[in-house]
Amino acid sequence: MPTKLINPMNEAPLRVSLPPARLRSLQGKTVGLLDISKTGGNLFLDRLEQLLRERFHVANVVRTAKPTFAKPAPPGIIEQLRTVDAVVEALAD
Repeated sequence: MPTKLINPMNEAPLRVSLPPARLRSLQGKTVGLLDISKTGGNLFLDRLEQLLRERFHVANVVRTAKPTFAKPAPPGIIEQLRTVDAVVEALAD
């Protein structure tokens, strides 16, 4: 049987895109807080939510959490976060 060599590199072409425009202010905006379900992430996001409301006067905070940090967020969570102006993801341990 002949030997078959497989290239482990991803050869898919990259699509380059510009990042979205930076928000001038968070005042009156809706901010999404995504907890990836690692230990301590909820504590970080609790404090961040408090600061966002007190110092930056956000209009609304949407909290959501991934079922596990080991996998990508399910489509329902991604769709929920598409409705907000900005997202912060907690990567704490």
